[in-house]
Amino acid sequence: MSVAKPGQKRATVAKPKAATAKGSKPQPTPARQPAPDAGVVLTDEQKRRRRARSLAIAGVLGFLVLLFYVVTIVKLGPNVLNRPL
Repeated sequence: MSVAKPGQKRATVAKPKAATAKGSKPQPTPARQPAPDAGVVLTDEQKRRRRARSLAIAGVLGFLVLLFYVVTIVKLGPNVLNRPL
């Protein structure tokens, strides 16, 4: 589903009309043509920077997960394994 930009009209699909004469078939609606691709095309430099940024974010996220894990284990203390079963 495409989103209309401000000031841009949304495309509508014509609904088939009911047959008016007895025994006549409804007229087929014309096939909806897809809109030409108006998306943003990134240059190779922009793709490279996006990938580097994504890898940096993934590295920071992985570091935080590891940090939280280590802090949790340290806060539990060494006696966590000496509990009654």
